[in-house]
Amino acid sequence: MVSAVQLLDILLNGLTIGMVYVLVAAGLSIVFGVMGVLNLAHGELLALGAYFAFSLVTGFSVGGFWVALIVVPLIVGLLGALVERKLINRVYGRGQLAQILLTFGLLLIIYDLKRFVWGKSPKFFSPPELIDQTVTLAGFSYSGYSYFIIASGGLIALGIWALLRFTRFGLVIRAGSEDRAMVRNLGVDIDRYYTLVFGFGAALAAFGGVVLGGYQNVSLEMGNAVIIPAFVIVVLGGLGSFRGAVVGGLLVGIIQSAVSTFVPQIQGVVIFLLMIGVLLARPEGLFGGSKEQLDAGRSEPSEFVSGLGGGVLGDRLRSRLGIGVVAVLALVPVFNGILYSEFVVSLLITVLIWALFAMSLDIVLGYTGLISLGHALFYGLGAYATLLTLLHVSPSAFVALGIALTVTAVTAWIVGHLAIRVSGVYFVMITLAFAEIVRQAVFKIDATGGSSGLFGAPEPLYGVGGVGIRFSEVLIGIEPLAFTGTSLFYYFLLAIVVAAYLAVRRMMNAPFGTVLQSIRESELRARFVGYEVRSVKRQAFVISSTLAGLSGALFALFNGFVAPDLLNWINSGNAIIMVVLGGSGTLYGPMVGAAVFTLIERQLSSLIPWWRLLLGTLFVLVVLFLPKGLVSLPTRLRDLQRSRVGGKPLSTDEQPEVEADD
Repeated sequence: MVSAVQLLDILLNGLTIGMVYVLVAAGLSIVFGVMGVLNLAHGELLALGAYFAFSLVTGFSVGGFWVALIVVPLIVGLLGALVERKLINRVYGRGQLAQILLTFGLLLIIYDLKRFVWGKSPKFFSPPELIDQTVTLAGFSYSGYSYFIIASGGLIALGIWALLRFTRFGLVIRAGSEDRAMVRNLGVDIDRYYTLVFGFGAALAAFGGVVLGGYQNVSLEMGNAVIIPAFVIVVLGGLGSFRGAVVGGLLVGIIQSAVSTFVPQIQGVVIFLLMIGVLLARPEGLFGGSKEQLDAGRSEPSEFVSGLGGGVLGDRLRSRLGIGVVAVLALVPVFNGILYSEFVVSLLITVLIWALFAMSLDIVLGYTGLISLGHALFYGLGAYATLLTLLHVSPSAFVALGIALTVTAVTAWIVGHLAIRVSGVYFVMITLAFAEIVRQAVFKIDATGGSSGLFGAPEPLYGVGGVGIRFSEVLIGIEPLAFTGTSLFYYFLLAIVVAAYLAVRRMMNAPFGTVLQSIRESELRARFVGYEVRSVKRQAFVISSTLAGLSGALFALFNGFVAPDLLNWINSGNAIIMVVLGGSGTLYGPMVGAAVFTLIERQLSSLIPWWRLLLGTLFVLVVLFLPKGLVSLPTRLRDLQRSRVGGKPLSTDEQPEVEADD
């Protein structure tokens, strides 16, 4: 029997954390409602506020906490306004993909700035004694600081409601969330309001970081821990709805508190199941407007698609270059132990695995225009299926690969059948939700090794039915050109990656690929022409996800272990970085991006602890100035050179007539 005291304790715990969610989700929702920007870096702004508060509280002997409550939101709000003015306003009108990519780059930058300034170890600070003591009311004792969080958060929420309801600022914001073009046509400088709104949202997140920092420790991962529930909340309440953010935040907080008390086994899953249910039944949320009003974006603009065609090199020359690259890669094990150590071979194996993963994502991102933050689900699923097969079913690598591909394909069909019903931001959120559900399940299930993961599988046997070879036990070749172990696996992997690339390229050059590109450019037009848009998108999703599962399976075969972090949504974000960094819509561009990303991560991380700062900065620059990726750099440089000669830039298909005028 649950007592009244226990119920009250559950309610107050839920309201405490729920009020922090309200502060985060309210800013996130307002920014999206007015500006249409889904800010992936919003959680890092909360963490930044917590770290600033730590510095002020520990720096002031008296009154530091109260100073932080006022000063920190102002500082972070000004930083947010500066970011909007100098960076985010450059991608307005370029589609949600540009905004998501830019804010993900900012996430990496802010994360490493925190680590660079405050270090990796958790920080602690205590609220003032005035509010940090037990309060007893009617025989019920509870934390005074929790009462403070509930009261202060409630007052701020009430103040925001009044601001939006009774002021000219609120009138413009509400009108802008309904029809931004109309507000602009009425002569309102909506750009100035965009800056104020983004700064206001950042200040709300920072205030939440200050109060949360006094409630728990301040750590590098606290932003990531908060942003996922915040996404859930804004979807439940309705993207762009302040009332929905308040109700959704309190509801999620109370649900989490109740579930952690009564059924802790499903604590990390229930809110994502709730979000999936809402997305499928009412995508606009409990208090949101219509789906059309929210401009979910059924296709992304082609700005981030290289579509180089012949480009600078021409199809034939580019094919020859590709053959040359494969030939060079094939020679890598030949000089192992002569020019370099086996580490180089292992590093290139990692590059090839990520290249296959990035290419798989390019099918849905570059060719279909779907942004998936849950693609790591299939990468991790393929890895787990492979290792579980090796441990419990068969030592054959081919059996393990077959089971992994089957599992990921079936899962992808189920997820795709549900996820393809929604588009744009809704698709981003529902894929994220599915990935988080599986990741949380992996943590809880003993068969998957829980938080420790799985390891200790026997070395794979490359054969079927107990007949085959182990790469470490066979030597192929004649000294000094003899290969074994890692080198043989390298050739096995290289053959799979090349075969996968050729098969997908053939598919994308076929009518199926043409349909995908037409859906990307205009889903509505593709439907009017007569294409079964959902069916085609589902097929692309399954193919893409199965290839992602193959890359995860190869990771497990090579490394011999798997862990829940393989399913983390950050890996999906990393894959998006690879795709856009190299050049989406080309298949080979994402492979180039994977190589650059992996080399930066593996090589620079050993030399520079804040490598994410450099990577995030590079990514932001690519999004702003080189949206078609690194593979378009020769074209960009050629145009710049011609513009210097002739006074104006030329497109790739223009004749170089300016040379005659020189």
